[in-house]
Amino acid sequence: MCGITGFWTKDRWEHTKLEKTALAMSEKIRFRGPDSFGLWVDDEAGLALAHRRLSILDLSEAGHQPMVSPSGRYVITFNGEVYNYNTMALRPHLEKAGYVFKGHSDTEVMLAAIEHDGLLQAIKHFRGMFAFAVFDRHERKLHLVRDRVGVKPLYYGVIGRTLFFGSQCRSFYPHPEWNPTLSQSARAEFLAYNYIPGDMSVYREIQKVTPGSVISFDADFNQTQSFYWDMTASYDTATPFQNDKEAIDQLHETLRAAVRLRMIADVPLGAFLSGGMDSSLVVALMQEANAAPVKTFTIGFQEDRFNEAHYAEAVAAHLKTDHHTFYLSSKDALDIIPSLTDFFDEPFADSSQIPTYLVSKMAREHVTVALSGDGGDEFFAGYTRHRICEKLWRYLGTVPEGLRKRLVPLMKHTAHSRYNILHTMIEKALHLSHPADKLIKLSDLLCTNSGESLFHSTYLLWDEKEIHQMTGQSLQHFKNVWEKTKSARTFTDQMQLCDALMYLEGDILTKVDRASMAHSLEAREPLLDHHVIERAWRLPMSLKLQGGIGKIALRRILEQYVPKNLIDRPKQGFGVPIAQWLRGPLKDWAMELMSKKHLEENGFLDTHPILKRLDAHMSFKHDRSYSLWGILMYQAWQKKYNE
Repeated sequence: MCGITGFWTKDRWEHTKLEKTALAMSEKIRFRGPDSFGLWVDDEAGLALAHRRLSILDLSEAGHQPMVSPSGRYVITFNGEVYNYNTMALRPHLEKAGYVFKGHSDTEVMLAAIEHDGLLQAIKHFRGMFAFAVFDRHERKLHLVRDRVGVKPLYYGVIGRTLFFGSQCRSFYPHPEWNPTLSQSARAEFLAYNYIPGDMSVYREIQKVTPGSVISFDADFNQTQSFYWDMTASYDTATPFQNDKEAIDQLHETLRAAVRLRMIADVPLGAFLSGGMDSSLVVALMQEANAAPVKTFTIGFQEDRFNEAHYAEAVAAHLKTDHHTFYLSSKDALDIIPSLTDFFDEPFADSSQIPTYLVSKMAREHVTVALSGDGGDEFFAGYTRHRICEKLWRYLGTVPEGLRKRLVPLMKHTAHSRYNILHTMIEKALHLSHPADKLIKLSDLLCTNSGESLFHSTYLLWDEKEIHQMTGQSLQHFKNVWEKTKSARTFTDQMQLCDALMYLEGDILTKVDRASMAHSLEAREPLLDHHVIERAWRLPMSLKLQGGIGKIALRRILEQYVPKNLIDRPKQGFGVPIAQWLRGPLKDWAMELMSKKHLEENGFLDTHPILKRLDAHMSFKHDRSYSLWGILMYQAWQKKYNE
């Protein structure tokens, strides 16, 4: 795991200037790779590649980057891991073809494969998480490559006469031509979801490489895009299992293989354990493959409503792991919030970034690599919205629109009357955690008239009218994703595909990458192995969502390792008590950043929707913490990068 950055200029630069600029750029992402630094420049081409290394495989100089291929044709700077580099399809195949390797790094094998098979053909064999820039010195072309799901980030864009590319935008700041403009459409999308989705970035001139694709540039910066894997195509070509036992058995073996591949490392390794189903399954499979106790890590909260540490501790005790728990207080949150914009160098506001950051910090004191359970919800129908929307969409057509409209105020009243009988009945019937907040959201869904608008409503933190008031922009990204997923066989499949294409990359993977790499910790996600994903698409819906319960297949596998009573409970998620903190220890900070003056200075066209929600939240009328946290993180980001 590393940090990469570089640039290609059309101007004639001296060698020293190329080196000094690339060095300064790499220093901005030093935390991604503190172990060593590498630099390669081509004076004639005006190209510089830089690499910050976090040593995981082949700790010797034989794994040093940027690395040149055996013939000298290709030069690579690479972030990530190709876990199957030592398997038959790669290293042995290449050795048989005559390649002699100096070390045992995946980077050396990747380069040999690219040289032997060609770039697009070689990538199809890579099983892992990766983002890399590879320069073809013969054709004078630069190729930017990103893994299938988007686990590792890769940004690029042209400003003036320079092409920028790298793991994070912050690496571009020292370059003399770095003079971007803010994207207003990205700000609108961010306010809607608390992350910037798709290939856009906070800057108009900078984009992300689309997962599963290669962006290629010639010396005139003419750009082409090629795909070697596509999420919807993997779904469309999946042949459904006809036998439940066969489906479970094959998925089990695929998960075993994915976990074991991700346990290959030359440094200490552990896992995040929340006590939920996905992380518990990953840890169980790790412990099955490991003679010594696996090191596991979790975050607890002093507020009982949010604390799941005891669940994680019970699973850890059963699996006999070497378990570590850190209890998070409001003071811990206060201490780290000012530094979040240093690592989330675009606006980002999933509040679980705070515990993810802290659990990564704790894990790094013991290990260099940590496995996580990310991906289980997206591919196995685990989110509450999957079962709620599926039920609603089934029943909405049977309820007259007039009756639905009359139900809205009743539901909102019930949500705010937390101790009445109706509230208790709904909570038990729907198995909801945090039922008041979700009932309010549910009431907003009753008047939708399409599956698209129903599901989109579960994403939105502000309605589209409010977003247009604040930014003058309309939302477009979700509509594009929904259109792309129209081949789905069921409404639930379409929701899963949409989550995989939008929420997973934009929110979950961004959060885990930035929070873990802030502490030079490599996070690995076995449930996002593309073989696992392709197995998941083959599962019948009865092995995903059944009777209001999700992730049926994963449950059946996990029950072979962990007693049912330890995991059979409502989904809670990695929530934090932001609502209380904003009214308490974070109040002064929040009120200053969301003052009318500061909002207007940062370009909000209409501050009324924000100030109205702020007043409702601070006066305990409503919980508006999720949407206000987005405003706060945007304001904090603006303050940081306007300094």
